[in-house]
Amino acid sequence: MAEHLHIVSFDIPYPADYGGVMDVYHKIKALQQLGVKVHLHCFEYGREHQAALQEICEEVFYYQRNEGHKGFSLEYPYIVASRNDEALWKRLDADSHPVLLEGVHCTYGLMSGKLKKQNLAIRLHNVEYEYYRQLGIWEKSLFKKAYMRNESRLLKRYEEHLKNYTLIALSEQDAVHYKKTFKAKNVHHIPPFIPNQMVTSKEGTGTFALYHGNLSVAENEKAASWLLEKIFNELEIPFVIAGKNPGSRLIDLAHQQPHTCIVANPGEAELQDLIHKAQLHILPSFTESGIKLKLLNAVFSGRHIIANDEMLKGTHLEKACQLANNPTEFRYHTFRLFHKQFTDDDVQLRQGLLMQHYNNLENAGRLMNVLR
Repeated sequence: MAEHLHIVSFDIPYPADYGGVMDVYHKIKALQQLGVKVHLHCFEYGREHQAALQEICEEVFYYQRNEGHKGFSLEYPYIVASRNDEALWKRLDADSHPVLLEGVHCTYGLMSGKLKKQNLAIRLHNVEYEYYRQLGIWEKSLFKKAYMRNESRLLKRYEEHLKNYTLIALSEQDAVHYKKTFKAKNVHHIPPFIPNQMVTSKEGTGTFALYHGNLSVAENEKAASWLLEKIFNELEIPFVIAGKNPGSRLIDLAHQQPHTCIVANPGEAELQDLIHKAQLHILPSFTESGIKLKLLNAVFSGRHIIANDEMLKGTHLEKACQLANNPTEFRYHTFRLFHKQFTDDDVQLRQGLLMQHYNNLENAGRLMNVLR
């Protein structure tokens, strides 16, 4: 008899063009390959309904997210309170299939008592209160900074109440954090599900350094600005920044040097082409929570990588990357690696790491074992 699973997603997970939905989409694809019939429930706020999801799911339901003042609550964090739909909770309780709630975002039914089902788990995409605290540090808008701080405060109080549920962390350090800080007992670690199941990195050399990410996120904008101001202000090596919705300040900064530029809102094919053609990927991070899927994309599709401790912690990818933790180290290794050949030995090392830690089918099997 086929197994069934409800998955509640914080967003429509296709196209899989940013970190969180990438994990959801490729998880569903792996589960389908195992014969699991997925009943997908998506909160929507700006992304279109997708026929592609019908091809890999048993059924797909959409629910409007309550944005703005409709999603405001004094009791619950906004990312939780804005994802509440009576039809969803009733639908989940209508059968005996297990439920996977994607992120703290989708847990309103648990805390409010509207979802009665017991055979469920929560996929932890971040330690959310810490993630919002760190975002607030880098946010320049005073309004957004105040929002981030308040959301972090509410989330810390809220996340403590999740300790009695089955939790499935995306990163090892997040699993440890929940155990130590919130005294959670039933915490599992299953790495992110990724698009690559074969390393597609190209041997040889490229012609530029690359940083890519969602540039409307404060942390990514900070990282890109830091690279322009601290690294490529002294190195005359071609440097490309690519990503969604860059702000005017970052665009101006990228155009101040003749060897730096920005590619705004590249399509998926264009971004993958940039990743393949780059000689090296420079990926500093200023937050420790979660796993940065931009790193996984670079490791399994790109050439040389320079990253710091915050980016690499808990990924098991240290052997595939050059560690750098200050501007001097980043500049030195950028200069050193810019003309270094990327070889078949490098490809084989990464293929081994992928199969050992990021095998989607194996990890989908582990997920179903947790939920049974």
